[in-house]
Amino acid sequence: MSYQPQFPGFFTSDQGAVPAHHHDDSHTLAATPKQMQYATALAAKTGTPLPKGIGADRVALSAWIDGHKPKPVEGRFANYPSSKQVAFAERIARVKRREVPRECFHDKTMMSRWIDGNKPR
Repeated sequence: MSYQPQFPGFFTSDQGAVPAHHHDDSHTLAATPKQMQYATALAAKTGTPLPKGIGADRVALSAWIDGHKPKPVEGRFANYPSSKQVAFAERIARVKRREVPRECFHDKTMMSRWIDGNKPR
């Protein structure tokens, strides 16, 4: 038997869902500095200018980023580690004087776990 705490009036059925963001300007949150940095770099890389005033609306900027960021790699080599990941693992291996297991070169998740387990602290 489980015990479920009761909170009278806390979650009433007439309350309904509350939207995460409203369309009126009084509740719009400005974009975060990290969001703006990423969007600016993405705009420069793609040659697409940022819409005017988009930094004032976090949700709109997030939607713009989602529409312009690079698509994930698909195909035969999609699961392979990136060249940066391999280079980092090889630097760790030299410092620790050990080899990176061969299977890590065929699976980015395994490579990530090996890096996390062997990073110099």
